[in-house]
Order: sequence, then structure tokens, then C-alpha cells
Amino acid sequence: MQQKQPNAMWPFDSQSSAGVRALVRPLVRYSPLLVIAVTWETVACLSLLPANVLPSLTAVLASWLRLVGSGEIVTNGLDSLYRVGLGLLLAVVVGAGAGLFMATSRLVNVFIGPLVRLFYPMPKSALIPVMVLWLGFGDASKVVLIFLGCLLPVAISAFNGARGADHTLIWSASSFGASRLQVMRDVVFPCALPELLSGIRIALATSFVLLVSSELIAARRGLGYMIGMLGDGGVYDAMFATVLTVALLGFIADRGYLLLMGRMLRWRAS
Repeated sequence: MQQKQPNAMWPFDSQSSAGVRALVRPLVRYSPLLVIAVTWETVACLSLLPANVLPSLTAVLASWLRLVGSGEIVTNGLDSLYRVGLGLLLAVVVGAGAGLFMATSRLVNVFIGPLVRLFYPMPKSALIPVMVLWLGFGDASKVVLIFLGCLLPVAISAFNGARGADHTLIWSASSFGASRLQVMRDVVFPCALPELLSGIRIALATSFVLLVSSELIAARRGLGYMIGMLGDGGVYDAMFATVLTVALLGFIADRGYLLLMGRMLRWRAS
């Protein structure tokens, strides 16, 4: 009986199908963005809305290229990214520490807990005039505003994550002679890490909202300042280009953070 020969093309077909799936999956995932872009351009070309309300997407992209070529959007974007990065970094460091200590120390929770519960529901944009009055129109007022706005979600997520730590592990570590700091570092912090990372993601989105809000009202540099200046001057295609730049930066930051978050939580799968 003749033995059936294996299909020599099968490995190639398998690799090809895997490659096709790898290409199709992002297209399907981001197809709503393509639909929005096509609809935007169609509405503008058919003049269903005035150009000062919705300029065409091609005009917006052309303005974006001009702004990049002149360097205006690059320099202002770097100023905005500096404010976001510094404010968010301070919020993560201070907020994570405050949340962990609130969860492990009753005395700290008594003093800090009421402040967190008081300021958490307050709209942080209401602090913009106060920050400008105290710190002026420079970077400091934006950085402090972003810091305060991002501090609370980070602190609360760290607190909730630490409170969910397994008490058996804490007692076991303490019984083996671990100090309070060692217990927090080796037991409480790993248990709180997933919740903390989720809170940082919320703070990341909040930081861009507060950045644009503060730069629209009180700034002489930055992407938010450009949006307000171009809108007041009637250069609406360039204004939309700057808005899309902020959206793109936020999207890239969120996707990059998700990759980092997956790497940091890889130990949970193992």
C-alpha cells in the first residue's frame, strides 16, 4: 500500500494564513476610525457642513504637514509632553506611596483618607484659576494641576489594591522576621500592582484632559494654546490638525502603556 505523501505546501499555507490574520486583525480593530475618516471627508466634500464648522480631512492633513514642516507643532508638542510627563510622574510616585501607606497604616489613613474623599469628586479644572494665581502662566501651574488631578486616582487604586492583599501572606512574612517595609515591598506592593497599574492608566487619560484645559485658558506655549489661538484666528483646518495631534499622542501613550502593563504583569501568568 502506497503511503500518502504529506502536503509540502501545508507549512507555507499555515504561515500565509497566520500572516493574513496578523494583517487583517488591526484593520478590523481600527475599522471604525477608517469609517469616521471616510464619513468626515464625504460630508466636507458634499458641503453638508460649512468649512468653518468641519474642514475636509485632506485640508486638515495638509495643515498638519505645514505645521510639522514649520516646527511649530513640534516645539509646542514637546512643551506639552514635558508638562504631562512631569506631572504624571510625580502623581505616580506620590500617589502610589500615599495609597500603600494609607492601606497599611491606620494613622496615615486617618489623616489622608478624608482629604482624598473630599477632593476626589471635585472637578480638577476648577483649580486652573487658582494655579494661575499662585504659580503664574508658566510650566509650574500646569504641572501642579496635572499632578493634583492624577494623584487621587493613583492613590485610590493603590489603596484598594493594597487592601486586597492576602493577609495570610502578610502574616507569614511577618512571622519569618520580615520588617514592615519588607512586607510592603515584597508582599503588599506586588498584590496591589494590577490595581495600581489600572489607576495609572486612568490618570494617564486624565493628564491629557487637564493639560489641554489648562493650556487653553492660561498658557503661552503648548498644544492647547495652539488650539485656542488658531480657533480665535479662524484657521480651523490647522486647529483641527492640532486637535488630532493631541488625540494621536494620547492614543500612542495609552497603547504604549498597555504594552508596558502587560510586561509588568507577565509574572501573574506564570
